[in-house]
Amino acid sequence: MPGEQPREQRPLKIVLAEDGVLLREGLVGLLTRFGHEVAAAVGDADALRTAVAAHDPDIVVTDVRMPPGFGDEGLRAAVELRTARPALPVLVLSQYVQRSYAADLLDSGDGGGVGYLLKDRVGHVEQFLDAVVTVAGGGTVVDPEVVRQLLRRRRDPLAALTPREREVLGLVAEGRSNGSIARELVVSEAAVGKHIGNILGKLDLPPAEDTHRRVLAVLAYLRG
Repeated sequence: MPGEQPREQRPLKIVLAEDGVLLREGLVGLLTRFGHEVAAAVGDADALRTAVAAHDPDIVVTDVRMPPGFGDEGLRAAVELRTARPALPVLVLSQYVQRSYAADLLDSGDGGGVGYLLKDRVGHVEQFLDAVVTVAGGGTVVDPEVVRQLLRRRRDPLAALTPREREVLGLVAEGRSNGSIARELVVSEAAVGKHIGNILGKLDLPPAEDTHRRVLAVLAYLRG
């Protein structure tokens, strides 16, 4: 996340699916440079399914739009993979928010080990790498724009939140720690904790003991 170093973890075995050759090769180079193994780098959804079966990766990183239809083939393949193997971590990259399949992806498995990022985030190297490691470790990472799109379906209950609480809610849904949120907003961690307590109370969500459960609680609300 912004201002934080990528989390330390063992090298990951990754299957990457991206139809754009330049971006695909760039991601392979980036992931390899930081010690990860790209077991397969493919350009369509069918090849993605085949590669996952062949390599049993630690995480799948896939684009949404891929051949043959250049629609949502990659995202649908990700949902299928998670349906067949709920524990398979999947990080989806997209140029836009596809709300229906985004919700299906976030609902797959137990809600952990899943991420949905807009491609703009890939340019923020540390944030992208941290998202890969977080999702591979069973965490949940959601792009703020995805949060905003899902929030549109639940506008009225959010009326009770202050502008600052809405801002904090978006950062919570990204999987940010209290310390990271405090640095982003230039406030104390105690103030962040108070905001989060207020948010959970106003949205009638159960208190969460750790960041991952907190994200899942927020996502359950957004999908409701």
